[in-house]
Amino acid sequence: MNTAATAPQPGSLNLGMIGNCAISALIDDHARMVWCCLPRFDGDPVFNALLQPGDEGSHFAIEMENLASTHQWYEPNTAILRTQLFDTAGHGVEITDFAPRFYSRSRYFRPSTLVRRVRPINGAPRIRVALKLRYDWGQTTPRMTRGSNHIRYVGDSMTLRLSTDAPVSHVLSGQSFVLTREHNFLLGADETLTEGIADTARLFEQETTSYWRAWSRSLAVPLEWQEAVIRAAITLKLSLYEETGAIVAAMTTSIPESAHSGRNWDYRYCWLRDAFFVVRALNSVSEVGTMEDYLRWLSNVVVQGGDGAEGHIQPLYGIGLEQDLPESLVPQLAGYRGMGPVRVGNQAAEHFQHDVYGNIVLGAAQAFHDHRLLHRAGAAEFTRLEQVGENAVRVYGQPDAGMWELRTRARVHTSSALMSWAACDRLAKIAVTLQLPDRAAYWQQHADRMRAEIIDKSWCESRQAFAESFGGHELDASVLLMAEVGLIDPKDPRFVTTVEAMEKSLCDGPYMRRYEAADDFGKPETAFNICTFWRIDALARIGRKAEARAIFETMLAARNPLGLLSEDTHPETREMWGNFPQTYSMVGVINAAVRLSAPWDSVI
Repeated sequence: MNTAATAPQPGSLNLGMIGNCAISALIDDHARMVWCCLPRFDGDPVFNALLQPGDEGSHFAIEMENLASTHQWYEPNTAILRTQLFDTAGHGVEITDFAPRFYSRSRYFRPSTLVRRVRPINGAPRIRVALKLRYDWGQTTPRMTRGSNHIRYVGDSMTLRLSTDAPVSHVLSGQSFVLTREHNFLLGADETLTEGIADTARLFEQETTSYWRAWSRSLAVPLEWQEAVIRAAITLKLSLYEETGAIVAAMTTSIPESAHSGRNWDYRYCWLRDAFFVVRALNSVSEVGTMEDYLRWLSNVVVQGGDGAEGHIQPLYGIGLEQDLPESLVPQLAGYRGMGPVRVGNQAAEHFQHDVYGNIVLGAAQAFHDHRLLHRAGAAEFTRLEQVGENAVRVYGQPDAGMWELRTRARVHTSSALMSWAACDRLAKIAVTLQLPDRAAYWQQHADRMRAEIIDKSWCESRQAFAESFGGHELDASVLLMAEVGLIDPKDPRFVTTVEAMEKSLCDGPYMRRYEAADDFGKPETAFNICTFWRIDALARIGRKAEARAIFETMLAARNPLGLLSEDTHPETREMWGNFPQTYSMVGVINAAVRLSAPWDSVI
């Protein structure tokens, strides 16, 4: 329970996420909705207080006079968030937040609607509804019109409607009033509700609760850490833009990787480097529906890439497969805790990162082997995927920006070469499944050649470790993937000494940084969460499972009170930094728990 008696401090990642695979919103522990982009995840932040501290920020708050304490939690196994506020006299309210999602009329109903239900739980609480919308990245204040039970927020390119059974006059004026009964707020498209406001909100909550409980019930979870895995899986599901099958890297833009670092990027897009780990996590918990949606998005990337020059595939795409994601600054927003700049778009879409081809094949391979899928891949899809493999062969051994998107440095990165090998290796395995021996031999020949060269050229004798580039000396956490994707036996002494060398140079206690060399912004200050999870996986594979479990428990403790993780963790303060919630980090929770958990047959 948060007992802070004052208003929440600007800029905190103690946030909960609600959503329905079409829209999402982030809500702080004082029940302020501080971030929401519409009409989709990469849209205009109509609530921008996360990046605009103070009175200039836009938010949707239920404020309580003389606030003394707060308490917030998710309804178990759902994406429904509850927040309780108590004043100094003990009066209390409970706010329920969610975005409707359930099966209706032979489809998933997921309207662009946010629902807030506010009810008194003790005494006679006095509340104030503070609804402040902004359009055009904070530049435009919408014109408001009112009806008997609604307010319209009219802009040039967007109009939203708040339907409510609370006093509209009090909502418009910001006047405090005593809450004597439950009030409902539905914010969404400029459309009239077909049923009463309270009845609609109640039905939406009942059906959405039932949907999430049934969805969570279908998950395959490890014996240990079940709540952490279920919360991570729900968060991963909420990161799916169901219409296209895309899964975004995070819901936010420009949360810096560390204080005043300038490492502020827009993560509301889809990175191909995530593909293998996302598919592995979804498969681990048997979330086949989301996995199949994501494989559909990946297949469209393959087809679209095959139409381009030399089959070039970008490191990232928009959620609608947009290729052009021009990066620009938003000067009117101050940034998280005033730490600008705020960026829209991402220049990395223009980079040449050679690991993308392997990541696509690794992710797409599931579609050829998994008999549960409604749309299994076959010979036609294999022909297209072979084009991706040919590109992996073409770029193998050539300098690139690497998986960390270094903007001013190109080398033959070990991780990129590794992914070219992975593309050939998995294509050979797919060819075996499809009973195409000639193609299997062709791809295996490429894989064998690459494997021998990677092990030879990336080995640094002076450091007794595989280096981040061919002929290099510096270390990079991505080299740990050599064991995870199967290039090398994790018990190989060279891999074991690589892990030990990285622990000396890249680790701050349990936490792990990406690389030791300075980049365009200097040396990183914070640990990159997915790298810590890679370390956990490597330790488990080489036989140091007890240490892996201890580090995993540390990472679970680094989550926010609702069980969510951002991109980075400060090793000393344990504060979360970077965009939020980070898909890569939540995937790490799932994959580590599955790797480390005791088996079910140890207790039953």
